Amino acid sequence: MNFIEYPDSELMMFDLADVLASELAAALRQNDHASFCVPGGTTPGPVFDVLSGVKLDWDRVTVFLNDERWVPESHERSNARLLKRRLLTGHAAAATFLPLYADTPEPEEAVEALAAAIEPCLPIDVLLLGMGADMHTASLFPGADRLAEALAADAPLLISMRAPGAAEPRVTLSARVLADAMACHIVLTGAEKRAAVERAESLPPEEAPVATVLANATVHWAP
Repeated sequence: MNFIEYPDSELMMFDLADVLASELAAALRQNDHASFCVPGGTTPGPVFDVLSGVKLDWDRVTVFLNDERWVPESHERSNARLLKRRLLTGHAAAATFLPLYADTPEPEEAVEALAAAIEPCLPIDVLLLGMGADMHTASLFPGADRLAEALAADAPLLISMRAPGAAEPRVTLSARVLADAMACHIVLTGAEKRAAVERAESLPPEEAPVATVLANATVHWAP
């Protein structure tokens, strides 16, 4: 784990946005297209705000989420809804967005089709993750019903997940897909999450799912 500490979150968000933009530009110099996988939640919002104004060949970038709550985009808890408001605007509106939600009652009915759309974008060129104080990342929650399957070396690309701490069913990229990313960044704020990510380094993935990506990750942290 490469750990970078910033004096405040504003500086971190601007610096991280610059790093992500540089890595996307480098990927586009080497390939016709680049994939950019991002988290939901409110923490990365300022990073998205900055990135949306960066001049890149966004029409050659495919954006998709680490995970999604099984709610329609019109729902206030939809990660896609947040992403379209914060990232996929300005210059970045030209990017291609691949959703992790379909209009079916349960995720199991749609997960294979959603995964098929993402598969050509792998391995992920640039991955940004968040982490909860419980050391979950994406929707790989400790105690989740299919966590062992999602952590397996032969896990499917995309997996449905239900967990005690999650209010609705989720779909999430599996650990192997996240770990295979060409560049991986984790953005964190607050003393509690710093302590959690440091603890995760010495715990098995079953207890600390974020541990599956830490070896190749750069962790960006601000108080």
